[in-house]
Amino acid sequence: MHARHFAPLLAICLSLTACGGEKEPKASDSPPPTQQEIAYHDCLKKHGVDIVYRGNGMPYENKDQPWNEEAHTACASLHPAPHSPEPADPDVLAAAQKQAECMRAEGISWYPDPDPVTAEFDQSKGGTPEQWSSLKTEHLDTLRKCRPAR
Repeated sequence: MHARHFAPLLAICLSLTACGGEKEPKASDSPPPTQQEIAYHDCLKKHGVDIVYRGNGMPYENKDQPWNEEAHTACASLHPAPHSPEPADPDVLAAAQKQAECMRAEGISWYPDPDPVTAEFDQSKGGTPEQWSSLKTEHLDTLRKCRPAR
């Protein structure tokens, strides 16, 4: 094969890896399972639920299997409490707040404020699904203008 055949493929590969702006999560990025998570999943396994393990050892239910209500009822007392959300860096939160203010100043009046802890935008707290879809089609320039550089 000639190099000219690889150029388009290389361009596509590079664009796919560069577009996200964020790295793909790896198993090593996640914390190891807690003793409570292990105990809960061991209980489920003992009651017939198919448990599989991620690279970091985190157990989870095989979603290809049918729901086992009996096992979940039997193990309910061991169910771990949900994790608290990771607080955003103050600079990230400030940038998200500026983005929301900018979007509203540019005429997107329904644009919500970010979550004060995680700095994420909850689409259920502002705008319709159609409005959110229109951001990337009808308001892309505004979104680019207001979104902080990544």
